[in-house]
Amino acid sequence: MKLASDWFWVARRDFSYRFIKIKTYYCSTIVFPITKAKIHIFIMIKSILPTILLGFFASISVAQKKPNFVFILADDLGIKDMSAEGSNYHETPNIDTIAKQGMRFTNGYSTCQVCSPSRASIMTGKYPTRHGITDWIGAASGVNWKRNDQVLPPEYVHELPKEDTTLAEALRNGGYTTFFAGKWHIGNTPPEQHGFQINKGGFHRGSPPGGYFSPYKNPSLKDGPAGESLPIRLANETAQFISSNKDKPFLAYLSFYSVHGPIQTKPKLWQKYRNKAQQNPHQGDRFIVDRTQSVRQIQDCPIYAGMMESMDKAVGIVLKQLKASGMADNTVIIFTSDNGGVSSGDQFATSCLPLRGGKGRQWEGGILQPYYILAPGTTKPGSTNATPVIGTDFFPTMLELAGMPLQPEQHVDGISLVPMLKGQTNPDRVLYWHYPHYGNQGGEPSSIIRSGDWKLIHYHECGRDELYNLAEDIGEQTDLASRQPEKAKTLRKKLNTWLKETNARMPVANPKFDPVKRAQQDEKTRTLLKAKLEKQHARFLKPDFKPNKNWWGSNVTED
Repeated sequence: MKLASDWFWVARRDFSYRFIKIKTYYCSTIVFPITKAKIHIFIMIKSILPTILLGFFASISVAQKKPNFVFILADDLGIKDMSAEGSNYHETPNIDTIAKQGMRFTNGYSTCQVCSPSRASIMTGKYPTRHGITDWIGAASGVNWKRNDQVLPPEYVHELPKEDTTLAEALRNGGYTTFFAGKWHIGNTPPEQHGFQINKGGFHRGSPPGGYFSPYKNPSLKDGPAGESLPIRLANETAQFISSNKDKPFLAYLSFYSVHGPIQTKPKLWQKYRNKAQQNPHQGDRFIVDRTQSVRQIQDCPIYAGMMESMDKAVGIVLKQLKASGMADNTVIIFTSDNGGVSSGDQFATSCLPLRGGKGRQWEGGILQPYYILAPGTTKPGSTNATPVIGTDFFPTMLELAGMPLQPEQHVDGISLVPMLKGQTNPDRVLYWHYPHYGNQGGEPSSIIRSGDWKLIHYHECGRDELYNLAEDIGEQTDLASRQPEKAKTLRKKLNTWLKETNARMPVANPKFDPVKRAQQDEKTRTLLKAKLEKQHARFLKPDFKPNKNWWGSNVTED
């Protein structure tokens, strides 16, 4: 009997590889009993085995393919705006699908209560104190601060540091095709200079210069037909990219301008949510004054609700394309926001209750976010995790999901959430924030530490501390600093150490501060401005409401 040997690649169970020798026999001379039929079987197996193995290895290749990433970032979206998070007014079925099919982090945070710092943190894996962008880019600071406030906010970095390796650059270096659509607002250098190969709509502005309907007046996005919806357009651009990039892994970063002001919607959506609000009309004031600003207490703004539905519809377009392209099972989907909902300042469009405050402010309404990760094969559908997590964690998490080495020297303030996506928790996580500026929404210069259920806020105007137990007081109504002095002292010490270690920039006393004029300003906020807001927001629900002649041009085309 003659021995013939052939070499084949065979996969082991752990998907590593080794050579094994597949032995086949055939007889040149019959030496021992063997039938002709058996010989034919041996020969047949020998002839078809390579084909079988090639098919097997092809399936392994598919299984080993790096996952795609669709990262969806909303602007100014509060966690309580989501129907998945308890809103009975807004309707977000497509975004809810991501939460229901993936993991919902119930203590997911942005790194800042305003947009540019938190966006830079997602890109770099660093806290704002390290990358230096501590306020929204364009805000006045230092000697250019002209408001009558007690301190002068410090200078800050106005450009995403080029020395940082961004999330997009890291994935691109790992073989990913990278795509960006929507709001950038991390400096004058565009997405293309920070790792993105394609850019649709990203430039230095933080709000859409032409509003939410074409013409957009955006140098990075061609105008569509008159009246075309901006979020729908960005979703279609993203869907087209997905459809055209099936052969190699990709990062599609969809960064909505929605729901940042100006608040604009179509008349039919306004009518839908006006009618919904009228089913249970609000009685009494819509606003209360919380220290420095009026704060909305109810979700019944039909313009804002219409914007919410348009953004949700846009998310649905992307999800539908993933499914149609056969890539849903190999695509990680992340959904989050850059800061809290705008309950005060800007458009005063939503309520974050039971959370206190909203965008720009130091309480939970300003920093607690929708934080959803759908990782097929890793996350259990419909699971939740109570571990405090933050925007810096996306960078290392995505690297690990991609099977790429972590870069701890870059994403120094982030940790991989993959163990948590698999069901583990990390109750000892400590998180930090530093916002030494005044927010347009009433925010005060402050620094924050969260350790376990405890949250301490330190105010830089007067050196005062607030202490809250979030497990018992999510609305931050009961300051425990005087009742728990040792806990406050311990947290303050940790916070001071972190501020020093990260070279945090601090505000300084304003030599021109006039306390008398400030008291007059505060009184105006409590009276005249509040009354103006009450009248304006009641008018949004009048049956004859019409913002302008053509509803911002929105009624020209359908979404």
